[in-house]
Formats: sequence, structure tokens, C-alpha cells
Amino acid sequence: MLTLNTADLKPAELQNYLQYAIAPRPICFASTVDKAGNVNLSPYSFFNLFSSNPPICVFSPARRVRDNTTKHTLENILEVPECVINIVNYDMVQQTSLASTEYPKGVNEFVKAGFTELKSELVRPPRVAEAPVQLECIVNQVIPLGDGPGAGNLVLAEVKLIHIQEEILDDQGKIDQAKIDLVARLGGDWYCRVQEENLFRVAKPIAQLGMGMDALPPAIRNSNILTANNIAALANEENMPSSEAIEAIQLVPEVKEVLDATLGDSQTRSLQLEQLAKQYLDQGDVITAWKILLI
Repeated sequence: MLTLNTADLKPAELQNYLQYAIAPRPICFASTVDKAGNVNLSPYSFFNLFSSNPPICVFSPARRVRDNTTKHTLENILEVPECVINIVNYDMVQQTSLASTEYPKGVNEFVKAGFTELKSELVRPPRVAEAPVQLECIVNQVIPLGDGPGAGNLVLAEVKLIHIQEEILDDQGKIDQAKIDLVARLGGDWYCRVQEENLFRVAKPIAQLGMGMDALPPAIRNSNILTANNIAALANEENMPSSEAIEAIQLVPEVKEVLDATLGDSQTRSLQLEQLAKQYLDQGDVITAWKILLI
């Protein structure tokens, strides 16, 4: 394993390792204005949601690594502590990248990148009409993390108004994760796209107390077929299936087929049942997998 002491790395080298490793990162496409009303629009991937009550997003316009200068976004926020955080989806990613060009102060990136300015209702900076979600924010605090190249400046932005395009909502009026088509930053020039075929669910261990890996039967815990993810999904259940449920699963055709074909061969039976259980686990059906594994 490669071990690096951050003190031995140049800022550019350190930034490269961290940005490739700590990813994907959501993109804060921030619109700001200076005290003269000049508009700036720029993306930042040092960004996330940090509180829901109060609703606080934090992003960081870091000092430039090459010459230690500050970004126009930061300068604007120090003059006018307001911003709009526009969420970036795939349809606007190339324009967003174009807006990251370091144009001179006073140049409007809305114009350069071909975005449409939409007047905000509460704050002075305009919204990006093309963005699927637009968050009007008041900046509560700016926290400098250093004064050297690459040093961040944490912008604590409190969300006051949320604007959502109706096309990305489901029947209940909630954001449909498959419809929003988000993109995120990786290292270097790399991005990733959140499409429906890439989505999967992991049950939150909130409503129940998972039994834990240590409570699993040794044969399951030490399986050579099940992955660590598979085993953890089993351990996330609160209880093992009842004996009645285990008996019932044996009548399911594909399970019965394995049992009939391996009659008298316990080793092969165990192997094939684990393989079948893994198929269910990979499909997210943990309960059925549990029943099969306990036959």
C-alpha cells in the first residue's frame, strides 16, 4: 500500500490525490453579485449539505493553487453575502464547465456559457433557469481555512427558497432520483452521471436493529460465494426467518429443483443454495435469500 505524508507533497500533488480519491462530489453552481451588481457564475465541487434545520449548504471557493489568488465568487460574497446554488444535471454539464473558465472580473458567465438568467425572489444574484433545482441562500459566515495556495474558504449558505422544475417530480411531488439526472465531479477531467440503471437501494438501519455480522452462522459469515456486501445485507436484518418460512421456501420451484437435484450430496446442495441466495441478494431480496441459506 502506498502511504503518503501530506507534508511532503506539493499543493498540486496533494489536490490531485484527494480529488481522485474523494469522489464523486456534487457540484455547487454558484451565482453571486458584487456591490456594483455585476453577476458571476462558477461551479465548485467542494460542496455538500451539512444541516437541514437550519438548512445549510457549505461550499468552498479555494485559493488558486498556481498563484494563491482568490475567486470572484468569494470576493462577491464578501461584498454581498447572498448566492444561488444551482444544481447541475447532465443536460447542462458542458455549459457548466465552460462557465468555470477564468474570465476577467465583470464578465458575466451566464452570457459566456449561454445560460438564462432568472430573477430570484429573495436574493440579488439571479438563478440559472436551466438548473433542475435552484436554492436561494443567505450567506451566514465565511470561514477561511488558510492563506496559502489551495486553502479553502467555507461559505455557510442558509437555504431560504427552493425552486424545483416540475419535470423531475414524481406523483407525490417529491424529487424523482431517476429523473433529475445529476452529474458529479471526480478527479481531473472526469465526471460521472447518475442514471436510473446506476441506482440501487441500501436499507437504512433505523426502523430496526440489525443483528450484526457477529450474530451470523459461521457458514454464512465465512462464505466463499457471498460478498462482504451480501453478508452485511443479511446482518442488517433484525431477525432470522422462522422455521415455517424456511419450510415454505423449499416448495418454491427453483429452490425445490436444487434440493431434488442434490439429494444425498450435501456439499453440492450447500454450494448451489448459496449461489441461488446470492442472486436474490444481488436483486435486493434479502428475506428470500435468508430463507434459502437456512435450509
